[in-house]
Amino acid sequence: MAISLTTAAADRVRSFLGTRGQGIGLRLGVRKTGCSGFAYVINYADETTPADIVFEDQGVKVFVDRDSLPYIDGTEVDFVKQGLNEAFKFRNPNTKGECGCGESFNV
Repeated sequence: MAISLTTAAADRVRSFLGTRGQGIGLRLGVRKTGCSGFAYVINYADETTPADIVFEDQGVKVFVDRDSLPYIDGTEVDFVKQGLNEAFKFRNPNTKGECGCGESFNV
């Protein structure tokens, strides 16, 4: 089981946590929603919970709740900038399809 970060994603998390002045890493999960079934939930982690599984990549901790992990195990998180837009992107080997807008996926 693993969640990995590209260099761009790790740099973005470190930079944002430094600017924010608090936080211990990145929190990644899923929720049931959207036209394809699941959507990624991403936030910065301020604390760990008993339900968390913690991964570390490039010096950045990634916190994933046990219920989300089966849907995102093996995912690589990237951070991309395209013109004025910037966002985290996910390369999830478990997805069977995504919606047209790219906001949700199914497994």
